[in-house]
Amino acid sequence: MAEQDLIPAARAAVDAYNASDWEGYKTAMTSDCVYDEVGTSRTLRGVDEVIRCFQGWKQAMPDVRGTVTDAWATGNTAVLEITWNGTHTGPLQGPSGMVPATGKQMKLRTGWVMNFDGGKIEDSRHYFDMFSFMQQLGILSQ
Repeated sequence: MAEQDLIPAARAAVDAYNASDWEGYKTAMTSDCVYDEVGTSRTLRGVDEVIRCFQGWKQAMPDVRGTVTDAWATGNTAVLEITWNGTHTGPLQGPSGMVPATGKQMKLRTGWVMNFDGGKIEDSRHYFDMFSFMQQLGILSQ
């Protein structure tokens, strides 16, 4: 895939997430993709495991949307700056169990590095500040 095609492909993955288009998202990833969610310290392997993770986030915040604010590409890698906005209206799986809905809104700036192979996301690393996320939802006090 040419460098100029990487950014639209990476943006399409965010768009598929925003639309809860899981089949579309599956076609954007290799079957053995790896998703490293740095903010939660979990690494997911395989398209089905990654989709289950994303569905969990959408269950907790059905209205969550990512807005790509900047993007770069080099070689086979695209890097996106994304601002996520959403309201915590559903249960959120945490490291110690389910966190009930707080009804609070969050706005979180993130960086997502995506490596492509044959036009599909082979592996990615999603960087975000989990502490700020939890503070905004009232899970942790400031």
